[in-house]
Amino acid sequence: MADQEFEVEEDEPGLARAYAGQPLVRPLTLAIDIGGTGLKASVLDASGAMVADRVRVVTKYPLRPDGEDGLVATLAKLVRPLPEADRVSAGFPGMVRAGRVLSAPHFVTESGPGSKILPELVEAWTRFDLAGALSKALDKPTKVANDADVQGAAVVKGEGLEFVITLGTGFGTALFMDGGLLPHLEIAHQPFRKGETYNEQLGERTRKNIGDERWNTRVRKAIDQLDALLFFDHLYLGGGNARRVKRDDLGEVLAKTTVVDNSAGILGGIRLWESGHLGL
Repeated sequence: MADQEFEVEEDEPGLARAYAGQPLVRPLTLAIDIGGTGLKASVLDASGAMVADRVRVVTKYPLRPDGEDGLVATLAKLVRPLPEADRVSAGFPGMVRAGRVLSAPHFVTESGPGSKILPELVEAWTRFDLAGALSKALDKPTKVANDADVQGAAVVKGEGLEFVITLGTGFGTALFMDGGLLPHLEIAHQPFRKGETYNEQLGERTRKNIGDERWNTRVRKAIDQLDALLFFDHLYLGGGNARRVKRDDLGEVLAKTTVVDNSAGILGGIRLWESGHLGL
């Protein structure tokens, strides 16, 4: 991907207007949201507020972690227009432990979710030190967590067992106890119904194929099943497709459900640096 072909979109204008000409409260955190359809980033001040308008670029496939056209190089180009930060947080759509990628279900495919899995990409992504590579490329200390974990960190209230579901390119989850992030569970890739996983039954590709009505029926079934497993005190629905969920279909669980804005994928970045997270 040559520089002249790399177009950065600045979206959601006005997010940082209040900070024009104002002194920045450090530390500043470069928060990156790595998604199956788009890569997004902004800079947050010490309170978690954005101090720069968000930048975004479409996720290109096939996508290696390293190399000239790889994820790390792409992210380094993406964040160039942003103010210099003191540290970096990134949310990644897969299993991450101690900054290393254990699974990357979107990025091991030839042309995106649902397409052919390429063995060479599986090898390239497995145990890739994404935190280390980003830290080297951006010359900043870096933390990386699952993207649903990061989104959840932005919205949980710190009261009991809080469960986060993200509905977007795939199906993501995160668990928090009294505000602390718990170790990530890949619920998305567990059996759900008819021999398929939550990810296969509820991802964006399937939603487009079956329509919103049938998709909503599946969402309600998934929520009920996971509530029976976890007995969560509160549920947060995030991701790009959360707005498609019919609240009237949620039944009794509606009373303990909050639909959150998709910008949480960036806003949670600062909380990765707080102490007390078993999941980091």
